[in-house]
Amino acid sequence: MKIGIATAVAAGTLFAGLVFAAVVNASRADKDAGNWLFHGRTYDEQRFSPLEQVKASNVGKLGLAWTYKLDIDRGVEATPIIVDGVMYVTGAYSIVSALDAATGKELWKFDPKVPKDKDRDGCCDAVNRGVALSNGKVYVGAYDGRLIALNAKTGAVIWEADTVLDHSRSYTVTGAPRVVKGKVLIGNGGAELGVRGYLTAYDAETGKQAWRFFTVPGDPALPPEDKAMEMARKTWFGDQYWKFGGGGTVWDSMAYDPELDLLYVGVGNGSPWNRKLRSEGKGDNLFLSSIVALRPDTGEYVWHYQTTPGETWDFTATQHIILADLDIGGTKRKVLMQAPKNGFFYVLDRATGALISADSYVPVTWAKRVDIKTGRPEQTVEGDWTGGAKLVFPGPAGGHNWQPMSYDPQTGLVYIPAQEAPAFYPPDDSQRWTSKGNWHLGAAPLALPETLKELTGVQSLYKGHLIAWDPVAKKEIWRQNYDQIWNGGTLATAGNLVFQGTADGRFVAYSADKGVKLWETSANTGVMAGPVSYSVNGEQYIAVAAGWGGAYPLALGAMGAAKVRAEARVLAFKLGGTATLPPPQNSLVALPEPPATPLDAKAVDRGRIAYNSHCGMCHGPSAIGGGVLPDLRYLTPEKHQIIAGIVAGAYAQKGMPAFMDVLKMDDIEDIHQYLIQRARDLKRDLANNGATAPAVK
Repeated sequence: MKIGIATAVAAGTLFAGLVFAAVVNASRADKDAGNWLFHGRTYDEQRFSPLEQVKASNVGKLGLAWTYKLDIDRGVEATPIIVDGVMYVTGAYSIVSALDAATGKELWKFDPKVPKDKDRDGCCDAVNRGVALSNGKVYVGAYDGRLIALNAKTGAVIWEADTVLDHSRSYTVTGAPRVVKGKVLIGNGGAELGVRGYLTAYDAETGKQAWRFFTVPGDPALPPEDKAMEMARKTWFGDQYWKFGGGGTVWDSMAYDPELDLLYVGVGNGSPWNRKLRSEGKGDNLFLSSIVALRPDTGEYVWHYQTTPGETWDFTATQHIILADLDIGGTKRKVLMQAPKNGFFYVLDRATGALISADSYVPVTWAKRVDIKTGRPEQTVEGDWTGGAKLVFPGPAGGHNWQPMSYDPQTGLVYIPAQEAPAFYPPDDSQRWTSKGNWHLGAAPLALPETLKELTGVQSLYKGHLIAWDPVAKKEIWRQNYDQIWNGGTLATAGNLVFQGTADGRFVAYSADKGVKLWETSANTGVMAGPVSYSVNGEQYIAVAAGWGGAYPLALGAMGAAKVRAEARVLAFKLGGTATLPPPQNSLVALPEPPATPLDAKAVDRGRIAYNSHCGMCHGPSAIGGGVLPDLRYLTPEKHQIIAGIVAGAYAQKGMPAFMDVLKMDDIEDIHQYLIQRARDLKRDLANNGATAPAVK
């Protein structure tokens, strides 16, 4: 742990006219409709605002109140926290801003100075999902693995703790911390790159580690850390899981029930994905893809429910968890609800973990159904890709990803940012753990069709939806359809409204009961984060942190993600708002003339494999960018001249890591030839189709 003072760029040492609340707790959150005190507003994570000044009958009068430009135009996934007129929000690379929630005026800003070449240690953009607040402190998890406590009035560092278990592995932090009973809870990411998952609790005042709960077993040559790991180890086989890390990272969802005193934690996917490689094709591999209930004072295991036993598709259970009391079969039940990646909507008894219901909310081919008696899915032959490549619904993007859903106790509906996003899984059983910064999936590198005609057929399989789901009737009530996936989180309000941002750059309001679109406005960028609502001086605001990025546009840009640009800012709306959104950045650029260099067909083929193995996860498979990071088909003549230097680290402080530990000069030349060929392919396609150049950066 490191204690010290860091530089905070402050707009002033006092919050003029604003009163800071020293105590934020569950009791206050339940009663305080005007603030948004926790990640999901309350510990139950319902993301429902009791405010009703803005309602279905007047939402058409909603206008922009203010905007605030975030520092870096990358993915924005944060839920703002609002306390007594002050908003705390994060952007890319974990930069925290404190704002006047009525005007958007910056009060202070804290930059944790995350190394810009840290991207290679993460799977899905240098994003951050927000802060936690308690007792005059703001807590943020930095992308490089630090947990930092800041003075809520000034942004000065109070304490700093290193959450990383092993710095020789690719750990990151993207999730929002939670504060429960005087402890700050934070997990980590990095399963795809080979890490072991865990959740750690730190004393909120001092930063001293209180406990750590591991989600997968460690070195089989050593005794298990506790009874939970003793139980889990019996479900793993061989020793490859330990060499690969095992996975099971806790990178997002948590919820807490004060009455039961249970903390609920969502656990991620396996490392590698391929269970045949990870665990000899055997075992449930606890606690992968599980919801685990713990005692927040000690981290003691209480119960678990595994959504995907033997996880082998990247089916995380880190998706948003909601707690509610529902009337099921004439009995009031304390339930936990989740719509994880695997495509089934789960309702569990949150006291015991017993399964109440599990029903598919999107097309599913990996399992026929979930057996209610056993709680286990009936897996299909069509979904087992470990013996040969298969197209599976859903794929790694999931039927629902990290974008938070919401629950409206008035309608009894859950609003899910759902999607249809299959994937083709080709096994590679020859993979072995190599080193930090490299992907380990047990699958061949991701590649997509390279011609517009072929790509169109694949794109048609990807569809986005906003689904209103009745968890008691176990069925869909209404839906809105979108042209693409990766649409934003949802907010439900007492005004019979549901708000959601979209991947194509809009912010929309629907009636919560019927799903009728009532209002929309442009956001100038894709909106992924969950909106919030709060009030200042008697006026209700609806706010959302907007900015395009994350796994989809980086790793699947070819699916149409490049229709919008990454413009990172906070947007706040109120009735009668008259502010103006700055015009969008120019998204159309001319394609530079590709070099006339003679190409060798064998070098291009080798470059295709090397590119998709090492570059495609950020710059897009098949060299088709998604509008966030540079589309490498658009390299300028100057960049073509220095491409070897760029790969060697010349642009490290601009966010381009070095890859010379895994690439040789011959590899770089092969990749360069492939990129030249892809630029020529694009030039040909544009000429043949009379199209304008797609949005690139």
